[in-house]
Amino acid sequence: MRTDVDPGRSRIGVHGAPERLTLAGAEVVLHRGLFGGPEADAHLAGLLDEVKWSQQQIAMFGRVHDEPRLTAWYGDPDSRYTYSGITMDPSPWTDRLLVIRAVAEDAAGTTFNSVLLNRYRDGRDSMGWHADDEPELGRAPVIGSVSLGATRRFRLRRKDGSGDAVAVDLAHGDVLVMAGATQANWLHGAPKTARPVGERVNLTFRTVIAG
Repeated sequence: MRTDVDPGRSRIGVHGAPERLTLAGAEVVLHRGLFGGPEADAHLAGLLDEVKWSQQQIAMFGRVHDEPRLTAWYGDPDSRYTYSGITMDPSPWTDRLLVIRAVAEDAAGTTFNSVLLNRYRDGRDSMGWHADDEPELGRAPVIGSVSLGATRRFRLRRKDGSGDAVAVDLAHGDVLVMAGATQANWLHGAPKTARPVGERVNLTFRTVIAG
């Protein structure tokens, strides 16, 4: 189901007020269309062509599987990151990623030193339930998530299993910011869909704390 939203004050006023999702124990704000159509189109085409995409493998239930999407990791030299048993060394920032990062930082009210890019080639590609709660992200990480391309459903549910899952459709040019205790209390994911959908690139900006 779609959660209720409360209007908030946008840092980037020309795009209107953001939507603040009403989630207990979480701070989630959605900025609709923060990247305009032509700009979003250009960034999507550029990322599909310029990024060093790869398909990682993960171990689940004693077996090794290909991740159901393509990924890439970019950031500052000391922003090495490990998730689901995968350790990623950052590629250097590109000019395009720095431009996109500046908008995500403005929306989130913070700075980021790294970004995980996920490429969903069609509806069969997905992201399972998880939280961005790795130790190197700190106790209350801020995640700035930029969506480019086909609209896909983003879901959240409480870690303790209480309440209903919440679903939000993220469209071309949207920016979703998760902060506070969101990663401590909630899981999120992007499920598969049988609907015919085009490619989508999701960029999740974050700050890795060097060890």
